[in-house]
Amino acid sequence: MADTTGPPTGHSTTTGTTPGNDDPAPRKSSWKHIGPGIVVAATGVGAGDLVATLIAGSNFGYTLLWAAIAGCLVKISLAEAAGRWHLATGRTLFDGWASLGRWTTWFFVAYVVVWGFVYGAAAMSSSALPLQALFPHVMDLRWWAIACGLVGLVFVWFNKYAVFEKVMTALVGVMFVVTVYLAIRVTPHLGEAFAGLLPVLPDEKDSVLNTLGLIGGVGGTITLAAYGYWVNAKGWTNAGWMKVMRLDNRVAYLTTGVFVVAMLFVGAELLHSANVAIASGDKGLVQLSDILEARYGSATATFFLIGFFATSFTSLIGVWHGVSLMFADFVARYRGRGETTGTHVASGERERSRPFRAYLLWLTFPPIVLLFQGQPFRLIILYGVLGAAFLPFLAGTLLWLLNSSRTPGPWRNGPLSNGMLVLAGLLFLVLCVKQIWDQPWGDFF
Repeated sequence: MADTTGPPTGHSTTTGTTPGNDDPAPRKSSWKHIGPGIVVAATGVGAGDLVATLIAGSNFGYTLLWAAIAGCLVKISLAEAAGRWHLATGRTLFDGWASLGRWTTWFFVAYVVVWGFVYGAAAMSSSALPLQALFPHVMDLRWWAIACGLVGLVFVWFNKYAVFEKVMTALVGVMFVVTVYLAIRVTPHLGEAFAGLLPVLPDEKDSVLNTLGLIGGVGGTITLAAYGYWVNAKGWTNAGWMKVMRLDNRVAYLTTGVFVVAMLFVGAELLHSANVAIASGDKGLVQLSDILEARYGSATATFFLIGFFATSFTSLIGVWHGVSLMFADFVARYRGRGETTGTHVASGERERSRPFRAYLLWLTFPPIVLLFQGQPFRLIILYGVLGAAFLPFLAGTLLWLLNSSRTPGPWRNGPLSNGMLVLAGLLFLVLCVKQIWDQPWGDFF
């Protein structure tokens, strides 16, 4: 998304000499290199994103189709900026954050500890719901959830990025086939869909905030920051991979766009036209499977539940891998090993490290307690606040890093990149303030 012009072949873009970043000869952009984008698309689009888009379609028909697409464009700019930082500097994003002051470290630590604890339970439950619907008499939902968490733990623990990417790509294929099939099955009115590309707000109370919420909710939070780590894990460690990364990033959000537009079609045609309401959250997708079974038969419902599982489980293992990489990088920096570089990530040493595996365990075992005891009220409020604050933090720090001397001149932001990151920052700041305002603080103290 950045409107920058890359340096000529052989011209170094690094601020220092880092292994793997001293030969930035441009690689030819090619589809055969695509990988990290598929991973970030799969991780970023969870069951919650699909049901939010589904509900938007059920409430407003095609009116907010433009907002779903705008959400993809906003996230493209954030992921591209994160990837550009990794490739242009040879340093990781956490290393960049650390250069801005210790406050970034404290925010990151609070975020990954609280967010990881609550998200672990949510991800396991989301993956368990379609399995329980497919096999209703096998075991209780909580045990399905524990099984999903343990399978995710074992898979990420014993496999490196190359295998992880292949599995994620296969699951994305399942998601793609299921969502496109459903969109075609409900027979969308293409004329109304094209009309939905016009930026029109629904005629109802709080329509602006609801629309901003849909834009901001499309396609990932911390996984946008993890994108740069997956770029490095793929073996892309210098500015020579910039064109490849940009193609990969566009593929990511084209894929994301297909998912959310397809689900908006389903909501508009299957629910809006029949005036049928479903619950928010992951259980809304279970309700949708019942509606699909009544309308199109059990085979379509089963097919949808398989896609539901693929959507949820890719988010689970994506976070288990990507955020654990970021945590391992944080620990390496905190231990005073100097600059943490993309070549460290590319070597695979982060995936074999104790901090990586420690965070995997944190995402898996403590959240099991929440599956049995319910989610602590104060912790959920902190989770909501920290989660809402992360994307303004990401947009703001990327603006800072990519407009400063920390980034080599040829790869700093141009007007387009700055405009998109400012837009993203303002959007997520508004949503953050709303999220904080809506919390029941009177009951917190």
